[in-house]
Amino acid sequence: MRRLTILLMAICIAFVAVNDVDAATKKKRRSRKAQRTKKVVKPKRMVVQEIVNDNGILCEDTCSHVHGIDMSHYQGNVFWDTLANNTETRYVYLKATEGGDRIDAAFERNIVMAHVYGLKVGSYHFYRPRTDQQKQLQNFVSQCIPEEQDLIPMIDIETTQGMGTDEFCDSLFRFLDMVEEVYHQKPLLYTFRNFYNRHLLGKLDGYKLMIAMYLPEEPVLDDNRDITMWQYTGKGRVEGVNGYVDKSRFMGNHVLREIRFRHH
Repeated sequence: MRRLTILLMAICIAFVAVNDVDAATKKKRRSRKAQRTKKVVKPKRMVVQEIVNDNGILCEDTCSHVHGIDMSHYQGNVFWDTLANNTETRYVYLKATEGGDRIDAAFERNIVMAHVYGLKVGSYHFYRPRTDQQKQLQNFVSQCIPEEQDLIPMIDIETTQGMGTDEFCDSLFRFLDMVEEVYHQKPLLYTFRNFYNRHLLGKLDGYKLMIAMYLPEEPVLDDNRDITMWQYTGKGRVEGVNGYVDKSRFMGNHVLREIRFRHH
């Protein structure tokens, strides 16, 4: 009789545990959407000034350009409520994926919290030219969900992985065509000025460019190609982020609406 009682108690405990796990799973599935729609009272504005290489204060505190940042797991645990103090940060690009199977460890939390605090959000993929394009596309699509995007997808192009320029471009353009087919719009392309001049000169007509160059003067490409955005430092400082962060701004008369994600 005692054994039967113990067995019945064990069954009851197991039943309760299963229900708890099921409830927790459902709660987790709902949490990402719930956090995105949570109403948050933004703190008062905090102006952040920054000095790079002793050249003086960057223009973000005085100019009219639209400024933003891009982040990944390298920034660690971001204090998004504090970051929201800096009203000069209007947008953020978050690393979602790399190659065929790498997902940024901070992406899910970052995209939820960026939405909570009212930033315009986009996702980017670090392109590996020697990795199968279909695997890379599937990896990126698994994380860059259209309903969660305010800005067009961005492709980070920094390495040829030892390929010659022609072979590298064949690989890259196949991938870019696949991304455009899925999202029904051309992605924003990110690369360094020297990398562009060496491998991509005159080959990216029709694409919006974010060019990285960490010098005081604005970047100019060898083919005088129009630049939409300029990443002007890899050692920026923003309240709420411990350590360095990449910072960028729009060039000339370019504005944020030019890179808005078109939802179909």
